[in-house]
Amino acid sequence: MDTFVQLGYLVSAALFILGLKRLSRPRTAVQGNMLGSTGMLVAVIVTLIGTEAAGIGIIIAGVILGGTIGVLLATRVAMTGMPQLVALFNGFGGIASLLVGAATLYPDLAEGVELEATDLATGALTIGIGAITFTGSLVAFAKLQELLTGDITQPAALRAANIGLVAMSAALGVLLVVMSGSIWMWLLALAALAAGITLVLPIGGADMPVVIALLNSFSGVAASTTGFVLGNSLLIIAGALVGASGLVLTLIMCRAMNRSLGNVLFGAIDAVAAGADGDRIYDGKVTSASADDVAMMLDTAAKVAIIPGYGMAVAQAQHAVRDLTRALEGQGKEVVFAIHPVAGRMPGHMNVLLAEAEIPYEQLKEMEHINPSFGQVDVAIVIGANDVVNPDARDDPDSPIAGMPILDADRARTVVVIKRSLSPGFAGVPNPLFALDNTMMLFGDGKAAVEEIITALADL
Repeated sequence: MDTFVQLGYLVSAALFILGLKRLSRPRTAVQGNMLGSTGMLVAVIVTLIGTEAAGIGIIIAGVILGGTIGVLLATRVAMTGMPQLVALFNGFGGIASLLVGAATLYPDLAEGVELEATDLATGALTIGIGAITFTGSLVAFAKLQELLTGDITQPAALRAANIGLVAMSAALGVLLVVMSGSIWMWLLALAALAAGITLVLPIGGADMPVVIALLNSFSGVAASTTGFVLGNSLLIIAGALVGASGLVLTLIMCRAMNRSLGNVLFGAIDAVAAGADGDRIYDGKVTSASADDVAMMLDTAAKVAIIPGYGMAVAQAQHAVRDLTRALEGQGKEVVFAIHPVAGRMPGHMNVLLAEAEIPYEQLKEMEHINPSFGQVDVAIVIGANDVVNPDARDDPDSPIAGMPILDADRARTVVVIKRSLSPGFAGVPNPLFALDNTMMLFGDGKAAVEEIITALADL
């Protein structure tokens, strides 16, 4: 039976690796998701078959309950709520690791059983990382869901508290290994839970893609250490895959923002007087347009680049954008989508929305591929994006976002920005793009504005 279980785990691990490889490209991502899900199904089945626990019925009931909740979430949560769902998934992984680690260690610690230092160390890591992941993910969820709004008045104090709590958690972990008492385990859990809150609370919305990727990595590391606690080889492998891929993705996100991970966690972009600066930048320089004006520009264009942002997700405008794309292509025009790595609230957010709207993968161009060709774009349509098209990041060394790689939308012949107002993005920085001579602002809801453009095009 043990050989059967290990062979099942080997098959699962292979499916996880193949699935992860397939997830690296939009065209094969659906296959990758299916491979990974199949691998997990195989793992659960062989584990249940090889389990001699008396509570097997409870385990099966848990699988059914969890599967039902998963189906309901997957079918009912809108694409605009996907970042929040991912944050919750990370939190679920963290609390699972915390509970398994505590349940494994506590009975022996309470009875005074002498445990190996390696068992105590892996248990301490599982509890600490799982706790930080859990509360950090809940705070991320609350921020993304706008349950926590407004600026943090004492971000420096929170970051100092976070450093102190992380150091305290590490010290308590050492005490747990050295002194082997249950009190140290509970104190470690409490300190790490508090550290998760202070870690994410001061971080602004513009940095949420990095935070989501980092918490995903944390959940993987916690799962891997849980594997060591339980002696489960598959959990070690699966957790290591998630932890490593999440860390790589985190570093990619940081590079896309030209910031270090430490700066994201402990030195978020300083807020500026957005109102006063905005008045200076925009006063008398902003050109408003109507849907008819935009339609006439598109009628004479040969190449159009659409730049989606979180505003498109909020307006649920992806299907209207697809209809506009088809209308333009029906007139023989070339349409591409310029995708910034950190547009939205999670890595790949725009790709997911556009895939839902059945936009062909070939039309999605990453930043490094589209930027050299913006000079040949007749009309660039920015829908709900802000910081990722702010030319100050490229041109103003004194800007709070200086050095952040951006989409060079301002280099297109004409830029149309669809936005509700001139309000700054999550970085709190005004955008000079809105006041350029080649920019026209189409104010309004993203979905309604795009639908008006489609109607105006049909009437030409």
